[in-house]
Amino acid sequence: MKTKNIFLALILGACAFPSYAQPVLGSSGNGLLNGTYYMRQVFYVVTSGAISENLSIEGNITFSGRGSYNFTGSVQNSSSSPAMTALTTSGTYQLSASGEGYISALDTSFSSDRIIGLVSNGIFIGSTTETGEDYNDLFIAAPVGSSEATNATLSGSYTVAYFDPTFPGDALFTMSADGQGNIGTVSVNSYTGSSTTPTTQSLSGVTYSFINGAATIKFGGKRSSSIMVAGTDFLYISPDGSFIFGGSQTGYDMFVGVRAATSPPSNYDGLYYQAGLDLNESGSSGISPLDSYYGSFQAVSGQIIGHQRFTTASSLRYQSLASLSIYGGTSDFTYSDSYTLNSDGSSDDTAFSQHYLSSTDGTIRIGYGIGPFLSLSVALQAPGFTGSGVYLSPVGVVNAASSAPFTAQVSPGEFLTLYGSDLAPTTASASVPFPSILEGVQVMINSVAAPIYYVSPTQISVVVPYATPTDSTTPIFVANNGSNSNVVYAFTGLTSVGTFTNNPVGGLGYAAALHPDYSLISESSPAQIGETVAVYLTGLGGVIPRVADGTAAPSNPPSITSATPLVFLLDGSGNYLQAEVTFSGLAPGFAGLYQIDFVIPSGLASGNASLEIIGLDSDGFQSLLPVTSATAEAPPTAAAKAALASRHRLQK
Repeated sequence: MKTKNIFLALILGACAFPSYAQPVLGSSGNGLLNGTYYMRQVFYVVTSGAISENLSIEGNITFSGRGSYNFTGSVQNSSSSPAMTALTTSGTYQLSASGEGYISALDTSFSSDRIIGLVSNGIFIGSTTETGEDYNDLFIAAPVGSSEATNATLSGSYTVAYFDPTFPGDALFTMSADGQGNIGTVSVNSYTGSSTTPTTQSLSGVTYSFINGAATIKFGGKRSSSIMVAGTDFLYISPDGSFIFGGSQTGYDMFVGVRAATSPPSNYDGLYYQAGLDLNESGSSGISPLDSYYGSFQAVSGQIIGHQRFTTASSLRYQSLASLSIYGGTSDFTYSDSYTLNSDGSSDDTAFSQHYLSSTDGTIRIGYGIGPFLSLSVALQAPGFTGSGVYLSPVGVVNAASSAPFTAQVSPGEFLTLYGSDLAPTTASASVPFPSILEGVQVMINSVAAPIYYVSPTQISVVVPYATPTDSTTPIFVANNGSNSNVVYAFTGLTSVGTFTNNPVGGLGYAAALHPDYSLISESSPAQIGETVAVYLTGLGGVIPRVADGTAAPSNPPSITSATPLVFLLDGSGNYLQAEVTFSGLAPGFAGLYQIDFVIPSGLASGNASLEIIGLDSDGFQSLLPVTSATAEAPPTAAAKAALASRHRLQK
């Protein structure tokens, strides 16, 4: 499933990117950043398919707790002379109650940019995803603590993930600090360039020394074509000593580390915030070599529903399978995944070619990529949220079909599920046309009352009004018989693809899909090669002609999407094939339900195929579609006509 960098780019160039408005996410969480923090940010500028310029910023950033900050440190630029200069600046930040928000850019070269990210347990991770500039970046900040760290603070065994796209390479190593400045011998396993085979590097006599709460770690030696980890790096540590991060004094690398788990942590389920960098060195045609992201994922009993809001350097030009000139930009990627914890608390992810390591308590997860898919990632377990009165959870706005977590953007016409407490006096559902008030409950999205399908004290299902702006953020709140909830902000976009599934956990398992005779596609009745099937989903955005919010979609003529999405199928043998889309629009007779009809392509092996649907600015890669290599009796054109001849009915 390592296709995020490949095929989302295909659709992005089909229309011009909007000029993205500066986000407004609320300021009720500003106090989550308060006091002095260590920070490091690395930047990589991509030109003509190669990294052409690098920057890094590090130092002390002091947050007021009220939305302003002061910074003192240094900036290093590979194209400047001297490369490193002092930097003193100030700026603003804004955090919502969830910890999601932004920090204004520290480097004045990007004065209008915002580092979008999340904070949990005092640690902020993020990336400048909304930039119009040509760079990718990763930003990490952790508090200094009430007392400065000393050599004794760094004590015990740490597992460290290391990444440097300028080398290019990533690495993993474990180091044991004695609390007195000595680490000794370190064995580094690394992937470099396009190699799929790891190499081992041995470091001896490694030492560290803390001054004013920060450390320098001396790996020794010098870099060469075979030695990636060398020289002297800055090292910063969280107050409890569980998390470390840093990078070279003279380079543009980044590392993150945790106190190494020795057994699977018991507390590994739940919502996590994430950020990272990916570098694809496979050399495959059409692949963006570098992207950066922030987002979140929900881990549930070995399964993951995840979201990454990412950016690829906009100066890079791609060639799609359709020979389209494509430019990068900001977009959403939602996905499903699975994991099995190893005996040491680590896990391997074959879908994304990642190896993950966990902290002892499971609250921090770091990762690096298995070559040639180089990467660095860090994830923080989110805090719990409760409230009194009519309360909309700050992380409780999710895609009703895919269960994509709250960091995912919302789009006009999308079915949303809202979670909280005391949201409604009772449980009730509505029929088409959906009302704007149900049991005295209203949901306001961008100051417009949304059509409501279902209400209960803890959950509400609504359809996003079609007039919702698609290039900013939007406020959402619930009014329960005159009592208003808190306001939660969400990013908005043109699309927010999510496929309905037959699994009780939305977004996992088999897609809600029908054969041309309206029977349900299942393992016992799989889709056949050449057959035109219908899949039901949400989040495909604007339609022509537009229908009134909450009303039934017409059948003659049907309302079609303003742009045709791309559909791909990935089978268990690795065949990744594009399907011909014959219809994309609202499902006739339904409100807020989209439908895509597409032809099952030849060449797929029998079994469960992963279904990927790509909209204008979102990519949903979550559900499965059972497929047989047998050929359908009806030719594709006849099947397509049959599928559109009358109203489709979802089978329960």
